[in-house]
Amino acid sequence: MLLNNELLEIIMPATIAGIMISLTHAPLGVEVLRRGIIFIDLGIAQIAGLGLVVGNMFIHDPSPWTTQLLALGCATAAGLFFRKTETTMPEQQEAIIGCTFILAASLALLLLSDHPHGGDEVKHLLSGQMLFVTWSDVLKHVPVYAFILFMWFFKPSMRSSLGFYLLFALAITSSVQLVGVYVVFASLILPALAAVKVERPYLTAWICGVVAVFSGIVFAVALDMPVGPVIILSYTMVALIIRGIRKATNKGTSYFL
Repeated sequence: MLLNNELLEIIMPATIAGIMISLTHAPLGVEVLRRGIIFIDLGIAQIAGLGLVVGNMFIHDPSPWTTQLLALGCATAAGLFFRKTETTMPEQQEAIIGCTFILAASLALLLLSDHPHGGDEVKHLLSGQMLFVTWSDVLKHVPVYAFILFMWFFKPSMRSSLGFYLLFALAITSSVQLVGVYVVFASLILPALAAVKVERPYLTAWICGVVAVFSGIVFAVALDMPVGPVIILSYTMVALIIRGIRKATNKGTSYFL
């Protein structure tokens, strides 16, 4: 059995990474819900993941910066493409995003079909391996999330259409590497759903995300279960509890909950 300090050395980086993602994804998720482009996070996350797969398969011993830039390039291209569809085909944008997700996922599966560890790679891409996150990973991505939050709150012009897509692509590129596609989706949409019709939606979404991450990791470790799926269940339960509290207190529109 792991000693307490060894267990903390595993849990703490994963917890900090999850909280960083929750704090950054909350305003992005609220904006995604407002725009009605629910599946954009799945689409961009899968395309960023496809960039990671391509880099690892076709570049010999790629450096972390090489794979990071390749994934970011793919995610940015996807964001610019979705921005274009928003202006030219707004009625079909959600369908196009869904089709793009399926196409990117299929390409990743084809590339990994003959890989000796293809199954593990797909699992890592989708569900992530949060307990394998290290302090080095956390420190590498802290500037990214800090930059996104700074631009979002201190440069409101970046929330415009083009700025939103670029910041979104930047966030997803980091997040999909740390927690996988599924947790990325959950961390964006479920807190945003919990914060619908709240006067301070970011605060509610932040609390939902932080509580979900902390409780999910605790339960996953205590029950010896995969962290990614447990955190998704935790996000769901916390969002439902918040919505339930609001309904029970008859607050259609409230200051906090």
